[in-house]
Amino acid sequence: MAPSVQTESHRLIEHLMIAANEQVARHLEQASVPTLYRVHEPPEPEAARRLVAQLATLGVATPPVRDHLSGAEAAELIAECSRAVDAHVRRRDGQGRMGLTFLVLRALKQAHYAPRNLGHAGLGLSHYCHFTSPIRRYPDLVCHRALLSSVGAGEERPDRARVADLATWTSTRERDAMTIERDADRVARCFLLERELGKAGLDARFSGEVTGVIGAGAFVRFREGHEGLLPVRRLRGDWWDLNEEGTILHGSRSGERIRLGDPVDVRVERIEAPRGRVDLLPVD
Repeated sequence: MAPSVQTESHRLIEHLMIAANEQVARHLEQASVPTLYRVHEPPEPEAARRLVAQLATLGVATPPVRDHLSGAEAAELIAECSRAVDAHVRRRDGQGRMGLTFLVLRALKQAHYAPRNLGHAGLGLSHYCHFTSPIRRYPDLVCHRALLSSVGAGEERPDRARVADLATWTSTRERDAMTIERDADRVARCFLLERELGKAGLDARFSGEVTGVIGAGAFVRFREGHEGLLPVRRLRGDWWDLNEEGTILHGSRSGERIRLGDPVDVRVERIEAPRGRVDLLPVD
């Protein structure tokens, strides 16, 4: 099960879709036609500062931080951190990309739908909507109807109060769908891993990467997309503490560290497919 590879044609289509979404949003705002905007508000300054502190603990060269940050400055600081992460990962032949990218994404606010234009900080655009996928997303259909009404193509002008209600409803449904999708992916991957282990044997060893750390252990991504928890209770002979930034587990006796992005060799201890859970063991 190999990951998909993005080609130049994929990138071209993405740029064209973004351009279409931007122009439709700009036109509808200028025409004062009620619609759903896809908004991504600037991040909180404190979130940007925390990201810099987290990356610094992992040896990433971070940009300087001003004492006072506006939302726009916080967004630019996170963008600089993203570029620093990319350079850091390239120097390590790709190692740590997933875990460090997760840190950057968590520093950003979640995009949502709104009845008024608030811009899209993630794309650096002042106008943006979802217009290009009306078959699979209801907000795109709302934008199509709004655009048709603005050019006299037979659709009624959307009701402003109705659009405001739709913004809340569609944002909530999107978050619910994302949760279901993640849970379903975990369950499906567990069943797939069970089948793969049936061929490779239960003692099979895998090279992985630490993608997250919590007090209870480290999350490890291995074998092209599988992920499991390596509990600290399985790391015998030491007591492990999570640092304040949530990026490193420290062994209080040995002085060893488990850091976000570190390579690690593991084997599977247990799979609970209906729960989407994989427990891992360290390979000595």
